[in-house]
Amino acid sequence: MKILTVPVTPFQQNCRILVCESTKKAAIVDPGGDAQKIVAILNEHGLKPEAIWLTHGHLDHVGAADELAKAYSVEIIGPHKDEQFWFDALPQQAQMFGFSPRPAFLPTQWLSHGDTLSLGNLSFEVRHCPGHTPGHVIFVEHAQKQVLVGDVIFKGSIGRTDFPKGDAPTLIASIKSQVLSLPDDFVILSGHGENTTVGQERATNPFISGRFG
Repeated sequence: MKILTVPVTPFQQNCRILVCESTKKAAIVDPGGDAQKIVAILNEHGLKPEAIWLTHGHLDHVGAADELAKAYSVEIIGPHKDEQFWFDALPQQAQMFGFSPRPAFLPTQWLSHGDTLSLGNLSFEVRHCPGHTPGHVIFVEHAQKQVLVGDVIFKGSIGRTDFPKGDAPTLIASIKSQVLSLPDDFVILSGHGENTTVGQERATNPFISGRFG
């Protein structure tokens, strides 16, 4: 699996382009904005996405999803249906975060805990991880030991819980049951910042140890 990272929006959100190297099939994960920047990377690598996958409904993760879905005639898949209120509120999110106006849209398909997504020869387990938002999901690729976690956990930190329907105890429970249950050598690809590993966060993340939060 090849993973191309495209930082987008003023929040420097890590949009990821996943590529099955044996089939050249690609998916875009969390295209939060800067659609033309994402298109340029796809063109540079000769890729045409077959789907867009979303971890949650915050604008900096979904802002370019509808535009790209229409441009490539692909489906928007995920997150969990408990996230619908964030999609309904996309115009208000744009105003709140100082983004250009964004119309509301809904994914083509909601995801549930335990679902499987395929990309060429790759297989991703969907895990529901509420707390940062109620419908947040993560994508686990077991064969190559990678997990795309959106804004659940970061290197040395965790997602915010002060937005509507965020909940800190729920987030910590999600991290422990759905992320830290993976082996230590799994690479964590977060929505912002550097990659890390399950083992590093288990050992050093102060929010996990209870030192903060």
